[in-house]
Amino acid sequence: MGSIFTLSIIQSALELGCIYSLVALALFISFSILNIADLSTDGCFTLGCAVGAMVTIAGHPFLAFPAAMAAGVASGFVTAFLQTRMGVPSILAGIIVNTGLYTVNIAVMGFSSNVNLFACDTIFSLAKDRIAADWYNSWYKIILVIFIVLLVSVILAWFLNTRLGLSIRATGDNEHMVRASSINPVFTITVGLCLSNSLTALSGAILAQYQKSCDINLGTGMVTIALASLIIGETIIGRGGMFKKVIGVILGSCLYRFIVAI
Repeated sequence: MGSIFTLSIIQSALELGCIYSLVALALFISFSILNIADLSTDGCFTLGCAVGAMVTIAGHPFLAFPAAMAAGVASGFVTAFLQTRMGVPSILAGIIVNTGLYTVNIAVMGFSSNVNLFACDTIFSLAKDRIAADWYNSWYKIILVIFIVLLVSVILAWFLNTRLGLSIRATGDNEHMVRASSINPVFTITVGLCLSNSLTALSGAILAQYQKSCDINLGTGMVTIALASLIIGETIIGRGGMFKKVIGVILGSCLYRFIVAI
């Protein structure tokens, strides 16, 4: 058992688990809250990775994250527009956007199937250069990733308890009741999917800087991974408040990465 649970495996599982937990949180919004099967996740993850990588190559490692999130919002808006305005079923809308994003991602990457960031500064390399403590040198990545994920989790849990957040949650529970209460479900679905896809793209941008590369097929199977993490997290935590559910999704993602690593 000692050879299975090595320190490097534990570190890697925690790092990747936290990075991918943002995708699980995205599906938590779209699938668990809005009750929408958003299949554009694979393409949106690669979109965030591509935009984040190209902005990082341009010399802006911090700007890469809001740029990737903005691209994710655009992807979510198109998906929501197809569903709410064009009457396309949610699954088919996700497939259409996911297929279209393949071409968009190739264009963003300069019509290359992969790019590398080995010659670029990333948030991880900058953090390592500014901290001289020996104990930190082996854990700086996980500390940085946990900080980002916890910050996103707190903001997300707060947002879902605001008036707009409660409207989004109510839309997923009963769209007809929401419409009867003078709340526009088209608006709440659009906001929910834009928020969901922005988290997916943010996860892709972080992964691009983490592994210093981006590949056009990087997002393949991301829906399956995120759904598995979401189900594990909801099973472990069970019922509870919004912040408890969000933390449960993160724990589920980390546990999934441990299972994969083993």
